[in-house]
Amino acid sequence: MNLNQLKIFYLSAKLGSLSAAARALYITQPAVTKGIQRLQEYYEIKLINHFGKKLALTDAGGALYEIAEKIFELEKNAEESIRDFQQRKKGHIRIHASESFGAYYLPSIIDPFSKSNPNIRISINILPNEQVVENVVNLNNDLGFISYPIEHKKVLIREILEDRLVIIVPPDHAFAGKKYLTPRDLDGQNMIIHEKGSTPQRVIDEFIKKNKISIFIPMELSSNRAVKKAVEDGTGIALISRNVASEEIQMGRLIAIPLSGRVIKRKFYLVHHKDKYISESLGRLIEIVDKWAAEYKKSFS
Repeated sequence: MNLNQLKIFYLSAKLGSLSAAARALYITQPAVTKGIQRLQEYYEIKLINHFGKKLALTDAGGALYEIAEKIFELEKNAEESIRDFQQRKKGHIRIHASESFGAYYLPSIIDPFSKSNPNIRISINILPNEQVVENVVNLNNDLGFISYPIEHKKVLIREILEDRLVIIVPPDHAFAGKKYLTPRDLDGQNMIIHEKGSTPQRVIDEFIKKNKISIFIPMELSSNRAVKKAVEDGTGIALISRNVASEEIQMGRLIAIPLSGRVIKRKFYLVHHKDKYISESLGRLIEIVDKWAAEYKKSFS
């Protein structure tokens, strides 16, 4: 099989247009069209149907696409493996993380790694959980960190951290002097929550249903920073990781109060493509993640 023609077919199907494939391959659109035609002529079978500017794979095209995807994923891994040997201790690690982990936990991991590996460049992007996973599947990153478990045939996932959640209130709130709160204390309270579909929002929903309480939600916000600011301003209270609010707690702008009874926790997970080549430098970083997580667990146990 001609791999150049196969790549033309694969990128055309993946990107959804001949022009997009041409740009990605730095060739002309007629060259893309000819490459697909030759592949179809060689095997005497239709692989792609055209509906105006849209492309649709035939059954045979769909089967070939799945195989081509595996071939070019392996090609990426082969290139990364060779670059790792060429560069030795030099390289580039791309990390995508959910907002909470990326902003409030990841710096504690990356700082010591960067100091001990000054020639390794680290790129970190904070993205929604779904996009982190999508980029893992498409081999557009080296590691991902997400806040809820997923199942995907191309992804390896494992829990790395379980953190406790607390109620945060401003210093002048009626709860400020309490050592702990019961679920009943929260009944009727104004609570700032994260936007629908987020992990914190799902946690608070389960807590409310389980304890048969009602709350008033004056605000739904998309970031931890915005939630903390709303609590500081007296708009309401919030359920959040103590670590996420540690700076404001230390400065006296917020007070953290644990909930009595069963501790409410949230988890974080490390994800990467199951066929991802784990370079020497990436392996060292994963070891540091595990060491940091073990130490973090001890400090809050």
